Amino acid sequence: AMARAVKAHGYPMVLNFVTHRHNIDNIERIIQLCLELEADFVELAICQFYGWAELNRAGLLPSKDQLVRAERITNQWRDKLAAENHPCKLIFVTPDYYEERPKGCMNGWGNLFLDITPDGTALPCHSARQLPISFPNVREQSIEQIWKHSFGFNKFRGFDWMPEPCQSCGEKEKDFGGCRCQAFMLTGDAANADPVCSKSAHHDKILAARTEAEEAPRGLDELTFRNEKASKLILRV
Repeated sequence: AMARAVKAHGYPMVLNFVTHRHNIDNIERIIQLCLELEADFVELAICQFYGWAELNRAGLLPSKDQLVRAERITNQWRDKLAAENHPCKLIFVTPDYYEERPKGCMNGWGNLFLDITPDGTALPCHSARQLPISFPNVREQSIEQIWKHSFGFNKFRGFDWMPEPCQSCGEKEKDFGGCRCQAFMLTGDAANADPVCSKSAHHDKILAARTEAEEAPRGLDELTFRNEKASKLILRV
């Protein structure tokens, strides 16, 4: 009903389907549903492994074969829609865990993005609050002060903070060393190279996650669902 209301009022409609191990094999049915709803843009995004998704990664990360099949089907539909001059655009987002180089997360720390939480805390990315870093608050400082002078926003800004292999890497201006939150989650130190990068000393953690997705995936009944008890668990993790 909501999708029909959006179209009835002449608004462009973007649909985001978060896919994972347990629904990615339905990618064609998902695309067909989006076309039935007359979506203008469709983002078919493999869940990104932060927060609850990271806690459940072993049960959510698709296998390589699942990923390849889903992308192939998406490309086939792209070709079909283009041939028909159909306005719907399909966007396929792969998980970091099957890449060899990290994404340029947030286009660089403190370079473009600023998020303000309900309590007024200013963050340079959505997930930064999990880091052991003190971030400023808009109740105490102006946006200009926060952006230009706060410790939290300058901590990983630019390139001087980078250790090796990032410091001497020719790709650092493209990927900015990758994701600071992912580096912290997987290595315990936010200053480390993103383990997604094959140059990282911790890349074995990514390879192990791929192996787990192939050999020992968890079923839906083994996922940790969000509730009060589990919320305390993730805070400890």
